[in-house]
Amino acid sequence: MGTENPSAPPRAQSALAGNPTRSRHRTGGVIHENTRHTARFVVIGNHLTQHKELSLLAIGLGCHIQSLPTGTPVDIKSLTARFAEGTKRISDALRELEAHGYLRRERVRTPAGRIVTRTISCNQPSNRGRAADTGCPAPQPLPAPERTPHPRGPRPRKALPAVPQPSRIAATALRQQATDLLAGLRRHDPRILLSATDTGHLAPGVIAWLEREATPAAVRHALTTDLPDEPLRRPAALLAHRLAAQLPPLPPYRTPAGPPQPTRHRLRNCDGCDHAFRAPETETHCRDCRSCRTAASPLH
Repeated sequence: MGTENPSAPPRAQSALAGNPTRSRHRTGGVIHENTRHTARFVVIGNHLTQHKELSLLAIGLGCHIQSLPTGTPVDIKSLTARFAEGTKRISDALRELEAHGYLRRERVRTPAGRIVTRTISCNQPSNRGRAADTGCPAPQPLPAPERTPHPRGPRPRKALPAVPQPSRIAATALRQQATDLLAGLRRHDPRILLSATDTGHLAPGVIAWLEREATPAAVRHALTTDLPDEPLRRPAALLAHRLAAQLPPLPPYRTPAGPPQPTRHRLRNCDGCDHAFRAPETETHCRDCRSCRTAASPLH
């Protein structure tokens, strides 16, 4: 009865083992009262909301951008109109998000041939950015699928865009004019150096413009104005797109001219026989009197 059990833990240790949080209880921390969302919500990773290197403004701006529908403007001007932080602070926050892989900006060409900047929001930063260490287990990468090696051959070249076609069989002179116009474009911009194949593909489009009463100078201006600043990887494709997208309308209809009408002279009286006849004002005698005068004139 009085023997003490040496394997029994002391009372303090037993209480600590039964309630491990008893001695580590903290007060004043956040308490979550969550309600499950069923509509109008977005899933944002803790690697963004608990990022150790991003500023609070950058984290908030990143969450705001990820919650926007696709196509919403997120340029500095639009964000400054939405928030009161000002251009400088919003610009710095965007650069932070871009440096850590949450934003990516790319320059793309529009169908009209212009170069614009497109902003891409990444909800999972790429390798160029560093995510915050929040203690959450990192997702395991999926095994890469096995690829069967294929012999590499020459990659087929993509066909050029279609160009407008002439409404009738073009004359040789008109075809030569179109070919000379395309060959001379390199004098306006050295990057527009076309091969014989590209010139043959583009020539019908130029002829279609000339048939619509466009001058060679107007065609040349449409093909060489507002070209992008970077090197042209395939100038023939850009010219084909412009020939089709900026094709002028057909000229107004004109009634075809008929055969020339004969001149009808005014009636006048012959000075010889006083008969009426039609003739220019320079004639004073009718045909019969002129024949008689010619027969009666002496030979020289």
